[in-house]
Amino acid sequence: MRIEQIYTGCLAQGAYYIESNGEVAIIDPLREVKPYMDKAKADGAKIKYIFETHFHADFVSGHLTLSKQSGAPVIYGPLANPSFDAVIAQDGQEFALGKITIKVLHTPGHTMESTTYLLRDEEGKDHAIFTGDTLFLGDVGRPDLAQKAADMTQEDLAGTLFDSLRNKIMPLADEVIVYPAHGAGSACGKNMMKETVDTLGNQKNMNYALRADMTREEFIEEVTDGLLPPPKYFPLNVKMNKEGYEDIDDVLERGMQALDAEAFEHLANETGALVLDVRNQAEFAKGHVPRSIFIGLDGDFAPWVGALIADVAQPILLVVEEEKVEEAVTRLSRVGFDKTLGYLKGGFNAWKLAAKEYDTVDSVPASNFREVMEDNPIPVIDVRRKSEYLSERVVNAENAPLDFLNEHLKEMPEGQNFFVHCAGGYRSMIAASILKSRGIHNLINVEGGFKAIKEVGAPVTDYVCPSTLN
Repeated sequence: MRIEQIYTGCLAQGAYYIESNGEVAIIDPLREVKPYMDKAKADGAKIKYIFETHFHADFVSGHLTLSKQSGAPVIYGPLANPSFDAVIAQDGQEFALGKITIKVLHTPGHTMESTTYLLRDEEGKDHAIFTGDTLFLGDVGRPDLAQKAADMTQEDLAGTLFDSLRNKIMPLADEVIVYPAHGAGSACGKNMMKETVDTLGNQKNMNYALRADMTREEFIEEVTDGLLPPPKYFPLNVKMNKEGYEDIDDVLERGMQALDAEAFEHLANETGALVLDVRNQAEFAKGHVPRSIFIGLDGDFAPWVGALIADVAQPILLVVEEEKVEEAVTRLSRVGFDKTLGYLKGGFNAWKLAAKEYDTVDSVPASNFREVMEDNPIPVIDVRRKSEYLSERVVNAENAPLDFLNEHLKEMPEGQNFFVHCAGGYRSMIAASILKSRGIHNLINVEGGFKAIKEVGAPVTDYVCPSTLN
């Protein structure tokens, strides 16, 4: 028996490859399925099952493409109602895989079809659980994402989740290994650990939601407290996972079309496509296509695309290095953005060589920021999360979290320059690109963000531990 966690940092997502005696099960595969097919081929094994823990909201699963290419059925737990052929398993149903068994544990609460898969080894002993978004390390799945579809409140779902954890998961032995679908950085929970594998016993000891003496009412209150609004693309990804989507090969073929500067500009005007620049933020600052949006591949690319662009049907044109075109189109498709129409051949340099108009972002090092703030201070906009801002910030800075930047456009200073910064420089460049696309050009980006600002000794507030903040 072999279990391999295939972790994708950008999405903080874990897919699983399980092999026993030449038979393979894949749990919660990503959109691009070639790695799973290649791995099975290298093992001389056959993919027998594709298990889905639920209808994912934060990414588009590769279940349909993988089923088509491998011939393996897609398996959901009870209450799932996909628009395509799938096996809807019963609670307690078992699936033989080589010399091991995978048992279905229906664990509703995150969503009503949410299911945990219990792996029993060759001796029939409980070995591991694949919990999807039911149980994370340090947290549990948020209970608010399915409330409209299920005609239930988030409190109703939280209560259902309490029952699932107490009745199906917590009675299992402490040595059972927990393999969750997500880790720290995912918007599917709020207190996840950076670790991606743990024992159930350790989770019983340290996960707030698994306290043995916790009442149902306490669980509901604590699990629903502090939930931020989910990204707007989440329900669109659920729809794709439930109803189907375009083949990834077709998405790649269309998205990897090379366009010269004239064709690129024409297509942008003709289709209303968003020009998405995925280069490094320093390169974007030095020059970019006017009104283009920066979201760099080197950061949390896919989640920010989903949170800020939101509409998966939005046509997109890419400014990207030639060697990273396939990566960019693939990572967009992981979160449902399949309408990439092509990329600028020759990169941004080709745009300049064609004598096209271009824009820049004024950026200064933190030392310049400190000098200005000491001699003749100007407004400062901090685009970090509210919790980061409340924990420690530049004195007199205003907070406009990047996730909700559009709601703060009217608050941007008029008639004078202002600084914009984040923690390290990535999010502030995204913010700068959005502001400039909205006609706000009187901004100055602080290179290196708050980390650099502190290092140069600019005045900041006293640190407050985020865990003490309401």
